[in-house]
Amino acid sequence: MKNILLISRCPPYPIHFGDRLIIWHLARELHQRGYQIDLLAFANRPQDHAEIDRYRAFFRQVMLVDEPARDYVRRVLVPGARFPAVADEAWSPAMWRLIESHVAQGDYSVAHLFGGVQVYEYAHALGYLPTIITPYESYSLYLKRAIESGGWRNLPVTAISRLRRLIARQYESWMFMPYARTVVVSEADRDELQHINPALRLNVIPNGINLDYFQIQPNSREPAALLFVGNYEYAPNVDAALRLAHHVLPRVQARVPEVKLWLVGNAPPPELKALAGESILVTGRVADVRLYLARATAFVCPLRLGAGIKNKVLEALAMGCPVVATSLSVDGIAVTHEQDALVADEAALIQQTLRLLDDVDLQQKLSVNGRRLIETKYSWTHVADLYAQLYEEVGRAHD
Repeated sequence: MKNILLISRCPPYPIHFGDRLIIWHLARELHQRGYQIDLLAFANRPQDHAEIDRYRAFFRQVMLVDEPARDYVRRVLVPGARFPAVADEAWSPAMWRLIESHVAQGDYSVAHLFGGVQVYEYAHALGYLPTIITPYESYSLYLKRAIESGGWRNLPVTAISRLRRLIARQYESWMFMPYARTVVVSEADRDELQHINPALRLNVIPNGINLDYFQIQPNSREPAALLFVGNYEYAPNVDAALRLAHHVLPRVQARVPEVKLWLVGNAPPPELKALAGESILVTGRVADVRLYLARATAFVCPLRLGAGIKNKVLEALAMGCPVVATSLSVDGIAVTHEQDALVADEAALIQQTLRLLDDVDLQQKLSVNGRRLIETKYSWTHVADLYAQLYEEVGRAHD
């Protein structure tokens, strides 16, 4: 039996949002293998209800519920309130009742929840179904790194940010316990959750790449163009872009005056738009990011904040765009320094960028090896294989 009840913190569209991208591609792969999937998801954008037809073909049924307000503090302070027993105790009684009705009427082999604090509360509504939850990343790790780095524009290090991390750590110590498996996308997230609660049953399954869409192009690359791609509604990407513009680019220009920096991606804030000039291109959202990945000399990813796996790095590797990245940027990606990418932190990132610009043979080596790595370990077919194996495993254990 291949019937899946999929409960998600968001719909699977648009796929330039990383948390939506994985649901889109996994559902498409499973649908092609004959799985019947019913999707219950929270709508958290005004457009969500109007976009169902974009992905309806992957599912037997799709139902959206408007995202509720949530009182996170009460569930930390009142242990008996952590796991609701009935619909009226849930943050979203409407979602609870949908889940109950589907469980009662359906014949599911497994329930799969995507999201952390947004969806964990439905453990009791799922009854005796074998269950998997995929929170993508450890939010506690995300906040920990922000605090350790001194914070950033949207999250200064204050008593409030430290309290937020304590609350996140509390949630991650208990909210996954009812589930047969908890899946994260990188070893760093797994290690953080395991440290918080050694009893958790954790699996690492990365995101994948559409290998047919992201392919090495025959175009010749620019001789000195540095590229960074990101959704700039995500604060760590803004931090990385500003770091490139203010700290990396001037030092590279001192050696390579003709170098250009391309900052590509959705919703650049005013401080990024203000950088646009002779040496810096700020595009905003583009119709096809492959045009930039195919032409750039190097993809430079100086992330120092965040958690989870970085789809932007996977896409660059898949396109054969040589990558220079911080160690955090390649969390969950099995790159070997000097073989698949150049991995360097702080001042060494600048030196490795200069080295790559000067060495055409190294550029070619990283291009070929990066693509090979993605083909071997990060196709969506491979990701779907891992999830299908996990469904079978938790189903057998439940019998």
